[in-house]
Amino acid sequence: MRVLRLTRAVEEKILAQRRGRDVVAERTAARIIHDVKRRGDAALFYWTKRFDGLALQRTGVWVSRDELRSASRRVSAAFLDAVDHAARNIRAVARRQRPQEWTLTVEPGVRASQRVRPIETVGCYLPGGRFSLVSTLLMTAIPAQEAGVPNIVIASPQPGHELLAAAEKLGLRQIAHVGGAQAIAALAYGTQSIPRVDKIFGPGNRFVTAAKRLVSADCAIDLLAGPTEAVAFAASGNSAFIAADLLAQAEHDPDAVALFVTTSVKFGHAVAAKLTRQLAQLPKSNPAWHSLATNGAVLVARNFAAAARFVNRFAPEHLSLPGPAAKLVERFDSAGSIFLGDWSAQSFGDYATGTNHVLPTGGVARARGGLSTADFVKCVSVQEVTRAGVARVSPVVKQLARAEGLLAHARSVEVRE
Repeated sequence: MRVLRLTRAVEEKILAQRRGRDVVAERTAARIIHDVKRRGDAALFYWTKRFDGLALQRTGVWVSRDELRSASRRVSAAFLDAVDHAARNIRAVARRQRPQEWTLTVEPGVRASQRVRPIETVGCYLPGGRFSLVSTLLMTAIPAQEAGVPNIVIASPQPGHELLAAAEKLGLRQIAHVGGAQAIAALAYGTQSIPRVDKIFGPGNRFVTAAKRLVSADCAIDLLAGPTEAVAFAASGNSAFIAADLLAQAEHDPDAVALFVTTSVKFGHAVAAKLTRQLAQLPKSNPAWHSLATNGAVLVARNFAAAARFVNRFAPEHLSLPGPAAKLVERFDSAGSIFLGDWSAQSFGDYATGTNHVLPTGGVARARGGLSTADFVKCVSVQEVTRAGVARVSPVVKQLARAEGLLAHARSVEVRE
């Protein structure tokens, strides 16, 4: 793993590597979206057959109840116990995250309140592949349930037994055998088989991300998830723990970013050496080999202020502050999720601490945090002005409305005086 001085030039180069849009992926996704909008199921079936090898005309779009029950019998009791435990923790955090309703008398005769209402229908996208992303099902569906969303549609091209068993545990019934940009288009615009949803959640590959970006003008989305990012900062501590955390996130994706920021050259080299030894224990097919070679580095800052500035500018998806660095958490303002102390492995957050692992990447953490129950509800403002209140606020409205040249606004309160 490279050990670099964190100069201004290095900092700018690292930040610049994350900018830009995937024009090739957007061009492909746009073609698929247009086709699904125009031909509905016919296009959905065509692209699913082409990319996933599934003949939906024969197998059907939806997972059957028998498939769900069968999947539950195929998995181990230990797996189901793990799902229960993780779900319990995720549910506890999600329940706490739900925005609250309130009512406030702003001044005599003027009352404001907030109503919290769930989104009517959401789509949760779960990528296909060799392994079922059970944890992502839990991280998207459970906050939706805690928000009170009545209709939750799951889209996953080839859901495994584990995913279906977890869905059965959560009481989820609408699970479609669709994936890719065609699934995003179907959720955003609806087809003869797939209902149109109000908001789409969940990560995916570059084509799914491109499709979400393109449909976002017509259908709300959670966030655009790019390659996984892991940053750790420490000047001392357990080098094996730090290396293990960076390696865990590096194996997510060949384009994943894993950075260790330190003010100690000696400790930086120690972490790099540990990471090299741990990487050697993984098969060459593991994505971490590629991601660490291209996007991995130890960055040695001249002092703590320079290190903290870089981390806050980078705004990583995951940030570990092990050992004594945990005491410095107040100096770090921008990260999707922060892990304090030696024992808080980033993998705990991926699965079991209850916090959500659908997190902002690409610097978006400078503006928002990870997925939460708040993303599944609408906060509706309500106001009520009595006759007595009119006398108090009407002069304010008339002055401001006329200053903006909006005479009808002013007259709408004058008729009530």
